[in-house]
Amino acid sequence: MNSPWQAVADWLDSRAGTRKILHEMLDEPVPGGARWRYVWGSALAIAFLTQVVTGLFLWMAYSPSTLTAWESVFYIEHEMNFGWILRGIHHFMAQAMVVLMAIHFVQVVWDGAYRAPRELNFVIGILLMLLVLALALTGYLLPWDQKGYWATNVGTNIASQAPLAGPQIKTLAIGGAGYGHHTLTRFFALHAGVLPLAVGLLMVVHIALFRRHGLHAYRPGVRPDDLFWPDQVLRDAVAALGVLAVVLGLTVYYGGAELTAPADPANPYDAARPEWYFLFLFQFLKYFPGGTEVWGAFFIPGLLLAYLLLMPWIGRSRAGHALNVGVLAVVLGGAVLLTAQALHDDYYALWNKASDPLPEDGPRREVEQARRDASERFLRARREAHDEAQRVIALARSDGKIPPAGALAMMYDDAYLQGPRLFRRHCASCHNYARPDAPDDPRNIVHSAPSAPNLFGLGSPAWIAGWLDPQRIASPDYLGYDGSPFADGDMVAYVQEACGDDVDPDQRQQVRQAFAAIAVALAEESGLPRQEALDPQQVARGRALLAGELADTVPSGTGCVDCHKWGDAGELGAAPDLTGYLSRQWLLEFIRNPAAERFYPDSNDRMPAFAPHDDPALNQLDDQSLGLIVDWLRGDWRLAEDDDQEGGGPSAEGRVVEAAGALTP
Repeated sequence: MNSPWQAVADWLDSRAGTRKILHEMLDEPVPGGARWRYVWGSALAIAFLTQVVTGLFLWMAYSPSTLTAWESVFYIEHEMNFGWILRGIHHFMAQAMVVLMAIHFVQVVWDGAYRAPRELNFVIGILLMLLVLALALTGYLLPWDQKGYWATNVGTNIASQAPLAGPQIKTLAIGGAGYGHHTLTRFFALHAGVLPLAVGLLMVVHIALFRRHGLHAYRPGVRPDDLFWPDQVLRDAVAALGVLAVVLGLTVYYGGAELTAPADPANPYDAARPEWYFLFLFQFLKYFPGGTEVWGAFFIPGLLLAYLLLMPWIGRSRAGHALNVGVLAVVLGGAVLLTAQALHDDYYALWNKASDPLPEDGPRREVEQARRDASERFLRARREAHDEAQRVIALARSDGKIPPAGALAMMYDDAYLQGPRLFRRHCASCHNYARPDAPDDPRNIVHSAPSAPNLFGLGSPAWIAGWLDPQRIASPDYLGYDGSPFADGDMVAYVQEACGDDVDPDQRQQVRQAFAAIAVALAEESGLPRQEALDPQQVARGRALLAGELADTVPSGTGCVDCHKWGDAGELGAAPDLTGYLSRQWLLEFIRNPAAERFYPDSNDRMPAFAPHDDPALNQLDDQSLGLIVDWLRGDWRLAEDDDQEGGGPSAEGRVVEAAGALTP
């Protein structure tokens, strides 16, 4: 009596002819027996099938628009159950397909498996390679993050230089004059629809032709022939599982695929690079400056592609085959060297520190300095992009979530992210924002020749105390900057006379203690958020000293209110008003117009008025930008709360809180 499984198998065979289908699939002869070298084609097919399956599930959660693309990828990566694994497998399997393609192609050429009657199948294989690379290229943009957006920008700009129809190709690709919604939807349609369908159809033809002509045997006759089942099937299965294991391992190790900050057309990404398998072309184009890029981007690659397509006819003879193998070795070796050169250039500053001596020869010195500068810009942009991405993800995961206007609007409202950008644009030409005790801190904003005080730690007791220290006040971080009219002014002279070396040690100690109390009182006045609790007794004493008691302590017999206004004491006009010193409102008014009566009506040193006009269109900074700069300087930004975790290291939010603490004065 037949078992139930046998009955089901018989029923399927009678209706669909399954046994004949399996026979056709598994009883294919393998000349020379099963070999590990034959597994690459099957591994590629499994890799593509994995991409189709993971891509379909990603499609279910992805929303292709400029307001929802990044947000939906964020949802996949950080909110959807196992979404990060799904996206990570899709990401790393795309890279695995490129590696598998290269291995499969080398094996085909090395074995001479492109010769008659397999020429057409070889040409179809090259077309499949181009389509897979196109899939990788179009998928890069879909997260709509900074990395993908600017890399695609570079790629489409290169495409615009194509002979005859370059501008039209770019316009067709991006869907108009600029990058936007139509760019994203076109790339998505290509990546999720047109290209996978084309790859699938060509793979069917490719496999059908392969089955028609049979396997090209490597060293036939050495071993007896065999059938595809079971030995070769087992090898193929082991190879496919090995690829899947490597991809899954990379996904777990890297925690999924990277997601940088949302695409921001207003802020270029200096570390924009293609994926590693396109780096060779990126580096190759560097050797074609000026108007010669068309040679590196189109003519030379076009000639190389034409040669690859002609390989089956060139390789008919033994000499032609040797030539094909040699050309392939040169091309692959060149690609590896160019990729290594690109990585070396980008990370050059890691091996050649700024403190290392430069060559004495003039031209060599300039080249070396240029390489270091370019590498430092790249590395700095990478660090900033990582911090920015962590910050945006932390905000998106916090209680506030992503607003209806999108993640980019959330970024533009965040002082932690926008403050440094606005500072670099409007303030860094004069001011530094640099830790004196940590000059190599990557968060530092350093101007080569500052012409205004260093603003790191603004409003903290330590920063204010520097104004009352005889050495620090005369340093470049305070009033000793280049071209300062205050370096020999009344304030520097007053502090140096009050507690300089000529003062009696006991009195000098009293003055220093008084100055320390004043610094604490002014820090209290600034009202900095997240500032450590200040000693109430010190605050009270400092306020009394500010109001007039300091005159009884310093040798000159003069106090703060002889020049400054403090509450009801003193008058405006001689020096900045210390009432509400460095509070948010004080700083806003100061930046708007430093020459106002409350600040420096007669002695302002080159600082422009950024918003003195009633008409906002006439001001250098609008109210929102002013507020973002002030909040960043004061360390007043929203801190995302840590999400619930079970052990492990800090969350994205925790890392942002830690970074914020490092920047808080």
